[in-house]
Amino acid sequence: MSTPALLRDLLTTAGPSGYERPAAEVWREAARGFAADVRGDVIGSSVALVRGTGPGPLVAIVGHIDEIGLVVTHIDDEGMLWFTNVGGWDPIILVGQRVEVHTRDGVVPGVVGKKPIHLLKADDRKKAPELTDLHIDIGAKDGDEARGRVRIGDVAVIAGEPVDLPNGRLVSRSLDNRLGCYIALEAARRVAEAGGAEADVAAVAVAQEETTFGGATTTAYSLEPQVAIAVDVTHATDAPGISVRELGRHPLGSGAVIARGPIVHPRVFELLHETAVDEGIPFTVESHYGRGTHTDADAIHVSRGGVATGLVSIPLRYMHSPVEMCELEDVEAAIRLLAAFAQRLTADTDFRR
Repeated sequence: MSTPALLRDLLTTAGPSGYERPAAEVWREAARGFAADVRGDVIGSSVALVRGTGPGPLVAIVGHIDEIGLVVTHIDDEGMLWFTNVGGWDPIILVGQRVEVHTRDGVVPGVVGKKPIHLLKADDRKKAPELTDLHIDIGAKDGDEARGRVRIGDVAVIAGEPVDLPNGRLVSRSLDNRLGCYIALEAARRVAEAGGAEADVAAVAVAQEETTFGGATTTAYSLEPQVAIAVDVTHATDAPGISVRELGRHPLGSGAVIARGPIVHPRVFELLHETAVDEGIPFTVESHYGRGTHTDADAIHVSRGGVATGLVSIPLRYMHSPVEMCELEDVEAAIRLLAAFAQRLTADTDFRR
């Protein structure tokens, strides 16, 4: 299985949290090919609606369009850019990376630099770098040149193309969570191609999950779904150092991951589980008891008077890095699951507890 063209377009379009518009426009353009209504909002979120054939409950399938990145906080007189994180980074991952700084005049290439190992004292060589030890070098000769090209508050992403690996595996930055918004859109597309479901189906690509949950909060409020499924990534448990006793077993290739926990509505979980079993879709189950899910589900389920919320995830290796890895068969499993789930909802589906 090779990477679908739309997914590749989403992965190669920058959209750090708060600056999602370029990626959102790719998503919206794809949605216009089948959805009855495609719209965005002032937060940067997008909705693509497939009209239902009956009075079934509105279901929202929600991925987040934003990715982690960097933001310039200071430009010194030598022309170096100092930065902080947009979303969660392990600073050691950033050392030596090529980056693209997105400015009002276009993309400015640069590299993340730090003091060379030769110049570090013995004790410092044993320490992991902190963000404050790192800078971005854009090749400027001095601060005036750098300030003429880049402004404080400009954002940056890691540079690099997606790579297809054997066994249908894909490596890229921003799989967290372009996968989720791609899956949401493709599930809605399949419902549309099948003639629709009884319920209205809204594919949603929300903004700012990595920073504020702003997009999930506002879109859940304005859209008013009766049911919502957040689609995100979870840690693949077949990478070195991962404990299946703590996280459960969700290796690459095991299918969609269906969540359980206090945030997940039990009826939604059971319907997802039944759908996967009946349709022969590979899946595993992940427990989120005693904690939040750290996904948009946390914001959606308490919107207005409450939303019956579920969570479906894709196993992912090396999360929040430029080399995130997934297996495309798991992506396909999630698309099939969510399309079939939406088609099972009827006016009689009851989510009251």
